[in-house]
Amino acid sequence: MNTIFRKSMLSVAGLAFAGGVFAGPIAAHAATPVDAKPVAVAVQAPKPQGDQSHISLNDEQTANVKAIIAATKKAGLPERAAVISIATSLQESKLENLGHLGDRNDHDSLGLFQQRPSSGWGTPEQITNPEYSTTAFLKGLKQVDGWQDMALTDAAQTVQVSAYPDAYAQWEQQATDLVGQHWNS
Repeated sequence: MNTIFRKSMLSVAGLAFAGGVFAGPIAAHAATPVDAKPVAVAVQAPKPQGDQSHISLNDEQTANVKAIIAATKKAGLPERAAVISIATSLQESKLENLGHLGDRNDHDSLGLFQQRPSSGWGTPEQITNPEYSTTAFLKGLKQVDGWQDMALTDAAQTVQVSAYPDAYAQWEQQATDLVGQHWNS
């Protein structure tokens, strides 16, 4: 029993010595004051999926960006919701509030998000109102479990049910830039 106790004590002493050798010099400098300044750490947003598209915006399109952001804020949702909304609108209408396009129309799709009255999105007048159409889109987005952490294209597709489910991803960078530019303006 005495031998086991002695070996245990020697092991503990050895660990204490080794710890002192390694920590000692570091600990000795800890008492020395350091003139440290805070360092800014940039948190990088996740990289957008796939190749990115970009279009130049006219005044009407910029006004629609601002309307989407205003509706997002009014709904009490974060910037990520505005990014998803703007990217969706970029894909669906290039941020143009589309009326009936005649033979070029996709079914009865209208407005910024190409929402359809026949699918229950609202009346043609409602769907072509940027605040209403954005609020309708956001209502659908809020019903998607985990939308905040989803890839943009998955969140948008879950709401929109598009024939081109991966197309939303190409607009993520421009949508992010637009929200960054206009969120606080």
